[in-house]
Amino acid sequence: MTGRLFAGALVLFGTLGPAMALDEKAVVQQPSRNPLAMFRFGFSAYKRGEKQEAVEAYRYAAENGQVGARWKLARMYAEGDGVARNDYEAFKFFSEVAQQEVQPGSRDESYVSDALVAVGNYLRRGIPGTPVAANPPIALEYYMRAAATYRNADAQFQLGRMFLSGEGGAKSVQQAARWLQLAAEKGHAGAQATLGNLLFQSGKVVRGLALMTTALERAAPSDMGWIRSMQEEAFALAGESDRRTAIALAEDYLANGIE
Repeated sequence: MTGRLFAGALVLFGTLGPAMALDEKAVVQQPSRNPLAMFRFGFSAYKRGEKQEAVEAYRYAAENGQVGARWKLARMYAEGDGVARNDYEAFKFFSEVAQQEVQPGSRDESYVSDALVAVGNYLRRGIPGTPVAANPPIALEYYMRAAATYRNADAQFQLGRMFLSGEGGAKSVQQAARWLQLAAEKGHAGAQATLGNLLFQSGKVVRGLALMTTALERAAPSDMGWIRSMQEEAFALAGESDRRTAIALAEDYLANGIE
């Protein structure tokens, strides 16, 4: 760890007040006892745009057991944020986080939950040129842990898609609908659209159209295209009365949520 990094950390901790202030001498002489302090410093450096300094702090904190620091490094490598993009490095950091056993509602729950989904995504498709081969059945297990233990909406959505297609295991429309419904209730646009299309195809036209319309209103730009295409195709097949009823129901979903 560079002298500049420790000096910056000391300045930061001196501004935190009595409740969060750390023993400055301990940070310098026994830094291994302060991984949380270095994680906080790394977060501050990242917000200032000093990403190389942040990486050094996060790496130090990660090596000394900070789950959040490992997760942050994984995200930075996955997105090429402050470091060269490296999916294999991201996978390794995410895997370390995903191995942690934490209770729902605990401080590190969000890190572990997100890491489980990230590892599942990598295992689902594999990472070319690395030892990580595509393994959908194992990806399904990671999604299941995140979905069932931590109620992660992204994991529930991915489970729904895999059960719909039979990817990684047996096909089950019933299981797919269950997981999609749970994610849709949390406001997950992809789950709302997929469940809506499933309901539309099964004859529940109004509810299906309403869910797809709700999803389109909430969709991120990256999901807008496929959700719009699905919604417009369904609307073209529906009757005028069903369309109007669905639009009204969608407005209710947007205002009051989905049950």
